[in-house]
Amino acid sequence: MAGSSPFDQDSRAVGLVAEQGAGDNAAPLSVSELSASLKRVVEDRFGFVRVRGELSGVKRAASGHFYCSLKDESAVIDAVMWKGTAQRLAFRPEDGIEVVASGKLTTYPGRSKYQIVVETMEIAGEGALLALLEKTRARLAAEGLFAPERKRPLPYLPRVIGVVTSPTGAVIRDILHRLADRFPSHVLVWPVLVQGEGAAAQVAAAVDGFSALPDHGPVPRPDLVIVARGGGSIEDLWAFNEEIVVRAIAASTIPVISAVGHETDTSLADFAADVRAPTPTAAAEMAVPVREDLRNQIADLGLRKRRCALRPVTMGRERLEARAQRLPRPEALLAPAAQRLDDLAERLRRGLKDRAGIERGRLHEAASHLSLPLLRNQVAHAAQRLERSGLSPALALRRLARAQDSFAPLDRLLPQLHPDKPLSRGYVRVMGKSGQTLTSREQAVREKELLLRFHDGELPVSTDSAPAKKPRPAAAPPGQGDLF
Repeated sequence: MAGSSPFDQDSRAVGLVAEQGAGDNAAPLSVSELSASLKRVVEDRFGFVRVRGELSGVKRAASGHFYCSLKDESAVIDAVMWKGTAQRLAFRPEDGIEVVASGKLTTYPGRSKYQIVVETMEIAGEGALLALLEKTRARLAAEGLFAPERKRPLPYLPRVIGVVTSPTGAVIRDILHRLADRFPSHVLVWPVLVQGEGAAAQVAAAVDGFSALPDHGPVPRPDLVIVARGGGSIEDLWAFNEEIVVRAIAASTIPVISAVGHETDTSLADFAADVRAPTPTAAAEMAVPVREDLRNQIADLGLRKRRCALRPVTMGRERLEARAQRLPRPEALLAPAAQRLDDLAERLRRGLKDRAGIERGRLHEAASHLSLPLLRNQVAHAAQRLERSGLSPALALRRLARAQDSFAPLDRLLPQLHPDKPLSRGYVRVMGKSGQTLTSREQAVREKELLLRFHDGELPVSTDSAPAKKPRPAAAPPGQGDLF
C-alpha cells in the first residue's frame, strides 16, 4: 500500500518468534552496533563545533576531568573536559558563567546521551568576564580576605624591597629608577610571567617564596613586597584576578603593595594587598620616603631639639633678671645692720672706758690701804700665833707616817682575802643575776640564772631543770631469809 512504513506488517505475520521473510535484507542490529553507528555519524557530522551557553552543574572528578552542562533558555547539552585540557584553562569554571566552548560532538553509549568534548573554553565577552570577576570578589570577600582590619601598615624605611614582576618589561625599570631618585634601597626581583598560561601560579609562588625566606639567611628577607604589572586589557590582567594569587597575597607575612595596571584598572590583588598603588611608579614612591626630605626633617628636628633645650635656660635667665631687678640693693639691706653695729661699738667703747675708770679708782683706793711694813707685821703676827698653837709640819708628817705603817699589813692581806683569788687554783665563784656572791644552795635555787666566774672569764647557766631524784635502793627479793 502506498505510504506504508517498513514497520507496517500484516497482523497475521506477527508472531512470537522473529522470522526473516523472503526478500527482507534488513537484518536486526545489536544495541552496540547501533550506538557505534550513531557515534560515527555524529562525530563525522559535528567534528568541530563552537557552542555558547551558561555553565551549570560544574564538578571536577577525582581523576581531574571536568563535567558540566551548557544551557540556554530552552536547551541543555552535556559537556566533558579531560584532565589535560582542564589544566590549561585560564579561569576557574563556575556555575552561571557564560562561555564559548569549542570541541567535537560525540555520544555516550552507556547512557544513550550525546555530549560535547570541550577542547577550549573561553568566557563569552567582557560582560561575562566582569560577572565572573564580581562573583569571585564577593566569594573571597565573604571569607574576610579583603577585610580592612587585615591591612598592615607599610614600614617607614624598608631595608630590602622585593618586587614580583617581569624582569624584561618597563615596569621594573620604572621602579628601580624611582627608588634610586627617592631613596636608594636593596631590591630583590623575583621574575615571573605577568600574563598568559601559568602566570597566576608563578606570581603566587613568588609571593609565598618571599614570605618563606628566613630572617638571617643567605638571601635577605624583604621588609616590603611590590606586586607590579603594566597596563592592559582585562584579559591581560586576569592573572591577578585568579584566586591563587589573591590567597597568596592575603596570606603573605610581609606587607604587600599591589601596583597592577593603570589607575583605572582594578584587580582582586588590589583588594587583598595591604596598599593599592595606582601605578608601579607610585608604588615605588609609597615604598620609601625622599631622602632629601628626610635629611631636612632630621635637621629641622635637631634645630627644634636645640631650641627646646635652650628655651628653659633663656626663660630662666629672663626670670632671674626680672627678679634681680625687684631685689633691693645690698647697701640698702646692710645699712640698718651697719648702723646698729656702729651704735653698739660706740656704746661698747664708752662702757669699757667707764668700767676701766671705775676699776682704776677701786685699785687706787685698795692700794692706799696697802703698805710693805704693814704686810710684814701681819706675817710676823701669824707666825707667832702658829707657834703658840703647838702645830708644826714635822708633827703632821710623823703622824702620817705612823698611819701608813699601820695600813701596810692590811694592804698586803687584802689581795689574799679577795673572793676571786682562789679562782686561779680551780675554784669557781657563784653569783646571782645582780652580781652578789651566793654561798648556799638555797640562795642558788631561788635564782633563775646563775653566773659562774672562772679565773679566765664568766659562764651564765640556768637553774630551770628540776634536780634529779636519788635512786631508791633495790628491795630484796621475796623469800630470801637470813642464812644465820
